[in-house]
Formats: sequence, structure tokens, C-alpha cells
Amino acid sequence: MPAVPARLIALTASERERLKKMAYGHKTEYRLRARAQLVPHAVRGRSDARIAPETGLHLDTVRRWRGRFVEQRLAVLADRRRSGCPPAFTALQMAEVKAPACRLPAETGTPPITGNHPGSASPHDQPRKGFRSRLLRARAGGPVRSGACL
Repeated sequence: MPAVPARLIALTASERERLKKMAYGHKTEYRLRARAQLVPHAVRGRSDARIAPETGLHLDTVRRWRGRFVEQRLAVLADRRRSGCPPAFTALQMAEVKAPACRLPAETGTPPITGNHPGSASPHDQPRKGFRSRLLRARAGGPVRSGACL
């Protein structure tokens, strides 16, 4: 079966600028950056087999994203909506729950909770489980588990 030639891509000036920002932006997520970096290679007329090792992507991945870009342009580089369980809470409910955390304790009238606060229990304040019984056995001359810290 003959090999299918790679689809040619021509970019507009605005697409080229947006791709450059996506491909080399410091705040761009990794997946989007990888997809955006393969498009300039395709514009230069390189084959999928040559783009794959240069970008560090699998050949099938390069084919998939090149084909999707030809069909739908820049919008397709972002992730698609994923199926799954619908959200259990609305955006308004989430905002209501998060709002108190964004206020200062003085505004809400609640005392700040710190490690030194009398109402807070720090795990460092509690003795280790079994420490007292091991200590009492050691003082009484009884058997102490080997390797136990006193």
C-alpha cells in the first residue's frame, strides 16, 4: 500500500504569531506547547516521520495533530471536552464555598488558627503511640521490642 502524503499547511500572519506564542510561551501547558511546536515543522514541508524525532512525539501523535490542525486550525490544539460525570456543584455554589477562604480572619470575626493556638492540636505536641508503655517497661526491666526508640 503506498504511503499517504502529508497534508500541506499554510499559515496566516496572525496564526503564525499565535503559534509562536503557544510554542515558546513560558506559561503554556506542556501538551499545548508540544502540539504548537509540530505545526511550524509541517509548514516547512517536513514529513511526519521527520517531525516525530525532532519534537520527541510519537509518529502517530504527529499524524493525528497535523491532520486535526489542517481540518480545524488553531482551535483544535486545545484539549477537547472530556466525557464523564457532570459537575456535582454549580459555579455559584463553588464560589460561595470558596469566598470565606478569601477573606481575612479579622473580617469574618474568627480567630486565626496557628500551630501555637490553644485550640489547635499539632501532631508534634502528641507523644508517639506506645512510647509511654515502652518507657515504663524499660524502667521496670521488662522486655522492650528491639529497634524501638525510647
